[in-house]
Amino acid sequence: MASRGGPMITGTDGTDFQHRQRVAAQYQISAVNKSRLKYCIFFHSLLFFVMLAKLSSDILDRLDIFVLEIEELQIPEPLWWEYIWCLSIFMSFIGLSAARGNRIRDMQKYVIGIGVTGFLPLLYCLIYYSSDVYEYLSADEDTDLEETDIFLWRGMPYGLFWYAFILVGFQIHGFSLFFAWNLVKAWKARGVTRKMQ
Repeated sequence: MASRGGPMITGTDGTDFQHRQRVAAQYQISAVNKSRLKYCIFFHSLLFFVMLAKLSSDILDRLDIFVLEIEELQIPEPLWWEYIWCLSIFMSFIGLSAARGNRIRDMQKYVIGIGVTGFLPLLYCLIYYSSDVYEYLSADEDTDLEETDIFLWRGMPYGLFWYAFILVGFQIHGFSLFFAWNLVKAWKARGVTRKMQ
């Protein structure tokens, strides 16, 4: 063990560290993107619980359970895309499992699953409420919202709530897909270097 400022090994000036082993780039990329993907999946789970709270009224009605506090909120009936989006939480388990085992095929299934169950329902919602949001944004300041065709909940345009949800959802899913795709590329690069050795 060398001490700071102590004797140096003969024949070296201390700059011969270039030959030492370093962690390959694909392993560094893999470690960083795994960590970031886990954060994205955590935020996806939080967003899922927000959606579950919104769907709680309909779920309890289907189970024939009456809770006065929830019924007083008068939450609008859910659309089919909301339930399809909730299925995207199952893709998170596939993504976490793939990240844990460095499995390329499972990570590709995660990417496709998030695209189908995460992005497509949000895109449908974006289009579905676009007319309400456009009408609200283009209305004059003195326009009474009750007299317009805009669907309101608690005095606010319902579409704006969904647009806020969409904004967060697109960011979470977009970053998840980016990090998952980086993992797939890094794992494929690892396989190429193994074949070359």
